[in-house]
Amino acid sequence: MSSKKRRRREAISALVLERGAVTVGSLAERFDVSMQTIRRDVDKLCEGDMLHRVHGRIELSQEFLNTPFDQRAGTNLLGKQAIGEAAARLIPDGATLFLSIGSTPLSVAQALRCRNNLTVITNNLSAAMVLSEEVSNRIILPGGELRLPDRDILGDDVLEFFGRYRADFGVFGVAGIAEDGALLDFHSTEVRARQKIRASSTRSLLVVDQSKFGRPAPALGDNISDMDMTIIDRLPGGPFTSLTQNISSRLLVAEGEPT
Repeated sequence: MSSKKRRRREAISALVLERGAVTVGSLAERFDVSMQTIRRDVDKLCEGDMLHRVHGRIELSQEFLNTPFDQRAGTNLLGKQAIGEAAARLIPDGATLFLSIGSTPLSVAQALRCRNNLTVITNNLSAAMVLSEEVSNRIILPGGELRLPDRDILGDDVLEFFGRYRADFGVFGVAGIAEDGALLDFHSTEVRARQKIRASSTRSLLVVDQSKFGRPAPALGDNISDMDMTIIDRLPGGPFTSLTQNISSRLLVAEGEPT
């Protein structure tokens, strides 16, 4: 395979991961090639499990699609509340922190309502609104287009935004965790944003509920063993037992923690 063809197919995959679905016609126009060439690319890309072709477009398979934000936010409420409270106990008044997108970081924001004089750097609008209720806090948001219905902001501008600051804590979630500890997300931009937060933080806090262990997602970046602290609601068990044992000194199990 030529390097040009390989780069085009990689770019097509990245575009579908970003948007969930794209039409064959728009791909032909974007890459300035014939429809026949794009169809050959699409047919090859759809030989795996992640992508499939439907009615003139290429899509992510259903198991690799994320669920709507409000649905995620409404699941495992007690577990996420316990995670949020455990994370909040590590963050003192006056701290500077990054808060990433996602429903579990939102639970951390809700638990931080009892803190004062925080500087919060976030692309999570819901978290920003929660923490804006305390007028001593300073809330810093990036520019860009609000992604609905998730109520967050992603894109290259967000990466530059996070790179302009340093924080005591970086608080972020993840879409899934593989058996080898690999951290998975639904979009490569989510991975890059998380990596930028981690690189710019003195202490990284991964907040994730048990349902994320073994959950598939297509975009790969970092490993749970790289985190300074991982906060979960309860131990996942099964094939993840050895993984959690290996990070036991940097693992906080929130359910069972004192309130």
